[in-house]
Amino acid sequence: MSEHLMNTYARQPVTFTKGEGAWLWDTEGKRYLDALAGIAVNGLGHAHPRLVAAISEQAGRLIHVSNVYGIAEQSRLADRLCEVSGMDKVFVCNSGCEANEAAIKLARLYGHNKGIENPEIIVMERAFHGRTLATLSATGNRKTQAGFEPLVSGFIRVPFDDLDAVRQVARHNKNVVAILLEPIQGEGGINVPRDSAAYFKGLREICDTHGWLLMLDEVQSGVARTGTWFAFQHTDVVPDVMTLAKGLGSGVPIGACLAHGPAAEVFTYGKHGSTFGGNPLACSAALATLDIIESDGLLAHAEQLGNYIREAFAASLQDVAGVSVIRNAGLMIGIELDRPCAELVKQALEAGLLINVTAEKVIRLLPPLVMNEQEAQQVVGILAPLIKKFLA
Repeated sequence: MSEHLMNTYARQPVTFTKGEGAWLWDTEGKRYLDALAGIAVNGLGHAHPRLVAAISEQAGRLIHVSNVYGIAEQSRLADRLCEVSGMDKVFVCNSGCEANEAAIKLARLYGHNKGIENPEIIVMERAFHGRTLATLSATGNRKTQAGFEPLVSGFIRVPFDDLDAVRQVARHNKNVVAILLEPIQGEGGINVPRDSAAYFKGLREICDTHGWLLMLDEVQSGVARTGTWFAFQHTDVVPDVMTLAKGLGSGVPIGACLAHGPAAEVFTYGKHGSTFGGNPLACSAALATLDIIESDGLLAHAEQLGNYIREAFAASLQDVAGVSVIRNAGLMIGIELDRPCAELVKQALEAGLLINVTAEKVIRLLPPLVMNEQEAQQVVGILAPLIKKFLA
């Protein structure tokens, strides 16, 4: 690695040179099965021919123009996203933290428009919303916040999947304007509500009663990862605001903040913007991604394959002491152990498998949506013995 790169990552000792589907090759020609997909980014795997063609064709026509002009690809993407989500308006940006910054700004402006001088947003313990100062402040992890104080004020933290805690805040705080949460906490350990339908129905009712916005961070859970276009679609609840990034561009940086109902009218001319956000290249990648997911049946495939992987690990690790729980929502899969297990990342890498450990004790798998069942069997075949050996 270059000595001129800032030391912000604990990089694994490998550099990749090419990829195809669910596979990557390093500089020595060794092949790896990718069960991380760039942390839920490469939903179409690597070098998908239709995605490559779309990006190449767009790059040959027009890569970037300013948002002071019309951008046809951005308009088509906004129409498509609203079609599949049921939302009304879209702001296109470059990343997940930018999308969440837009949501936070929207909520504050919404509050000010209602005459609330110091608007506050309820956020969740163990949440992750980004690394800018506002999204870091909304994140529920002291380890990532340490050293960056003073944090941005205006956030009230409650436990995830706890409606009573939200109701308690509602009784005592008149400055709240919104709730911001991930439908499934990714960085927090693939935490899934015990009853998603009841939890989100309860949150929706609280927001409606108090005039708050329900804002869902679907940066990791969105774009088919859980078996529906967006995780909220497993329930009957529609959010007021939803944020996207990661899998939306299949590796080309793009994010989006979507709004529904009155929230869609909060931003007006000059209230928000982005230099690179929604340029023709990024939007063409996103449009191709959405088209391929739909035409190739990857929504249903993600749910079926994710359940298959969870069940295969459950069978292989049955009665293994130290395995606390295995959970999934489509292709968001977490294997929680009873002890820190970061060393498994390097062991898996040596065995030719890319995984991740988050929340210290949770093995996180985020395979590409295009992974097939045979490749999923290989993931289990490589990783389950490593887990058994580690716990022994």
